[in-house]
Amino acid sequence: MLTRLISGDRPRSIVLTIILLAILIGLALAPFLFPGIRSLETAARICIFIVLVASYDLMLGYGGIVSFAHTMFFGMGAYGVALASVHMGRGFDALIVGTLAGAVAAAVLALLIGLFSLRVRAIFFAMITLAVASAVAVLVSQLSSLTGGEDGLNYQIPRALTPAFKFADGRLFDVSLNGKLLNYYLVFFSALILFLLLLRIVNSPFGRVLQAIRENDFRAEAIGYRVVYYRTAATCISAAVAAIAGSLFAIWLRYVGPDTTLSFEIMIDILLMVVIGGMGTMYGAVIGAAVFIIAQNYLQELMAVAASATAKVPVLPLFFDPDRWLLWLGVLFVLSVYFFPTGIVGRLRQGR
Repeated sequence: MLTRLISGDRPRSIVLTIILLAILIGLALAPFLFPGIRSLETAARICIFIVLVASYDLMLGYGGIVSFAHTMFFGMGAYGVALASVHMGRGFDALIVGTLAGAVAAAVLALLIGLFSLRVRAIFFAMITLAVASAVAVLVSQLSSLTGGEDGLNYQIPRALTPAFKFADGRLFDVSLNGKLLNYYLVFFSALILFLLLLRIVNSPFGRVLQAIRENDFRAEAIGYRVVYYRTAATCISAAVAAIAGSLFAIWLRYVGPDTTLSFEIMIDILLMVVIGGMGTMYGAVIGAAVFIIAQNYLQELMAVAASATAKVPVLPLFFDPDRWLLWLGVLFVLSVYFFPTGIVGRLRQGR
């Protein structure tokens, strides 16, 4: 049953299996294992970015398609939910309509970009996607009457998904049984289903053709596969899943803005997570997102502890100054690339 659930793509490493199970259990029981608003926010963000990074890995790791427009699709899903909630009210119908509209719009735009751009060389396609994403970000910032401009949009979601709603009296393991808990598990189970869906896709005949195209597109074309069609289909699927991840982010955050959903910094983060975890593995998205977001949220605090512990040592506390956490995050990335050139997943599988 478990093999069918993961589409026959086993981790193929005992250490990797343990890590993946630890992340799954940690996220599934996060509200009870790690009580507190900040830890719950971190767990929800990990769930959402696992889906976002996995959808990008479908393009980059399996299809060999370099794109800089993934945050655009992510933002389309987020703005879809936001606009639907603003104009339709705080019902579940607004969330469903906004999610579907964002996913369809992202897939259609990806189809247009793919059909007109995937025939060119990879670097030119990457530049085209960057230009389109930049244009959309500027457009969203300029249409302040519709999108809220740089200030973004605040909106209400169904009361059943807010902390004000109590679905049971009392507490369970010192955790309030409220709508925030329901919201988290909506994000968790949606992310789990989407990840398993992507895992099924990459292990299907469609996924095998994508890998063949990645390895040698001329040979794949010669034996009869329409390379442009397969790459376009992969781009559309990836865009739709990224948009749904954006919708989950909007439902959780209850706010969208250019900086939170369309920023190029998010695109860089996605690339880093894919590289750290391992391209073309899917499981790399899980490890890459977990490692990067935990480091992003808690590295500064760990450095503060290290600085206080080495306070009596000359010079050393300066290196552990919490204000330099970005420097150490970069060092960690360089070390991970040096020691894990195929990503953490690739290294663990080779070690086996």
